[in-house]
This record gives sequence, C-alpha cells and structure tokens, in this order.
Amino acid sequence: MEQRTLGGNLTVSALGLGCMGMSDFYGGRDEQRAIDTIHRAIDLGVTFLDTADMYGPFTNEQLVGKAIHDRRDRVVLATKFGNERRPDGSWVGINGRPEYVRAACDASLQRLGVDVIDLYYQHRVDRTVPIEETWGAMRELVDAGKVRHLGISEAAPATIRRAHAVHPITALQTEWSLWTRDVEANDVLATVRELGIGFVAYSPMGRGFLSGAIRSVEGLEPGDYRRNSPRFKDGNIEQNLELLDRLEAFASRKGITPAQLALAWLLAQGHDVVPIPGTKRIERLEENVAAASVTFTPEELAELDGLAPVGATAGDRYPDMSTVNA
Repeated sequence: MEQRTLGGNLTVSALGLGCMGMSDFYGGRDEQRAIDTIHRAIDLGVTFLDTADMYGPFTNEQLVGKAIHDRRDRVVLATKFGNERRPDGSWVGINGRPEYVRAACDASLQRLGVDVIDLYYQHRVDRTVPIEETWGAMRELVDAGKVRHLGISEAAPATIRRAHAVHPITALQTEWSLWTRDVEANDVLATVRELGIGFVAYSPMGRGFLSGAIRSVEGLEPGDYRRNSPRFKDGNIEQNLELLDRLEAFASRKGITPAQLALAWLLAQGHDVVPIPGTKRIERLEENVAAASVTFTPEELAELDGLAPVGATAGDRYPDMSTVNA
C-alpha cells in the first residue's frame, strides 16, 4: 500500500479504514466480523484506522482497541471528540469546552487501551466556544504526550486558520467524493493546501451510494440513518441516480467497480488526500484496496469532472447543515 504524508509529518496508508459503521448508523453489528475486517485491513497495508467516541456511542473505540491490542505498532490510530452523546445514544450537543476536551481524551485512551492517540480530531466545531480555547486544550494534550497530532473536521476556512495558529493542524477530515465536491468550491481545499494540512476524505463513496448498491432506501435496515438523509429522499434520489448511472457506465468501460472508481478518483486528487472508506466486510475491503492501483489519464479525469461536476448532487448532506463548515 502506498504511503502518504499528512501535514508534513504523519505518514499513513493512502487508503484508511473508517470504522464507524461497524458499531453505529448503518444497521446491524457483528463484532467478530468487524475485528476480522480490521485485521485483514492491517495485513493488506491499510493501517490508518478512524473512529470516534460518539460511534456506538463509545463502543466503536472499544471495538477498535480490542482489534489492535496485539498489533498497536502497525497502526496509525485516529479518534475524535466534540459530538457529545449519552451512553443510551441520545444526543447532548457539540462540546468544545477545554475541560471536556481533557476528559474526552482520557476516556478515549482508556476505551482504546492505548497510551497515546496518533491523530486526535475536533469532530465538530462548537460555535459557542472560541476555537482558540478548544485548541489551547488540545495543544496541552500534545504537550502531555497523550496525543501526537491534531486534526479538525468540517471546519470553515477562517476556523481552520485560527486553529492552525494555536497549534499546527495535521489533517482536516471533511466529506469529499464525486457527489460531495463542496470543498472544491468553498475555499476549504484551497485553505488546507495553502497551510500544508492533509485532507482526510470521509464518506468517499457517498455513504455507499456511489458503490451502486443503494438505489432506494427500501432495502436499508430500519435503524439505518440514511433513511433520513435528504439525498436519499424522493425528489432528490432520482437526480442522484442519473449521476450514478453516468459513473457506472464509465466504470464499466474502464473495467472497474463503481466503488473503485470513486476511491481512485479521490486518490488522484493529490498526494495530500487520504480517503477512509468504511466497510464491515472483508470482500468489500479487498475491493476497496484494489482501487489504489487504478490510474486515470488526464482526459479521463476531465471526463469525470463533466459527469459529476461540482454541485450536481441533489439534496443537502445532512438534515441539519448547521454543524458543518463552522
């Protein structure tokens, strides 16, 4: 697996593994299958693992910790704080208060069973707390040796600059894919590249939509949160399926799967970009890993820009967009 460098000093596998869906949001759970998938990922060179305290909540960190306890030295471990949930899964809110930062980090270290977190993200920006206060507390975690690198997720350009002035940001984690190209138009991508910050792309397959496996919400499990996503709703999904049909035709001509097309397109956007597709199954993981060997000509990339241009997708990314680009 190719290695890429985030923020100038954190080396990770070119593809990471998003572990969220193993514990939350996408239906059923199977702990042993999830652990087997993580182990297979590490064996294939996918050593950049992404979790968060809110996934589960809390149980995903425990799962990842259990999976890596005997192979910690082979893993770059990323987790997040800031979306506060209760153990029963209910929502508290976005919390960026310094005392919460410190408590959340200690709790994550315990659940993961590790002494240090390689990359610690502010998961969402708390608009009620100056970013300088949150990042001052995060900087203290680095000074204390609890965290090696700092990241931020779904932050606006001005917020990125203010946080970066307190402590260098190693990575921005924000949604980016062939059906979510906002960062190319709202100066987020330009800002992180100006500052030398790596870009970790979550939902690189459009929450599974770009794999071609979801053509309506009817086949999704009752607890799957995509049932409430604006992009999967009637009135939007029809337009989005037209975009998918165009991409599937391109993938067929090239002899790859739609999922591989989506991942390979992101990998082709620059060596500072690391997608973190999520999966619960080894067969999907292996399909995703094969995308790392796919290349495009300049003409093919230009064609893809035309097939899925910025702004082509119908519907917002979330039912409530107030917590992103903050």
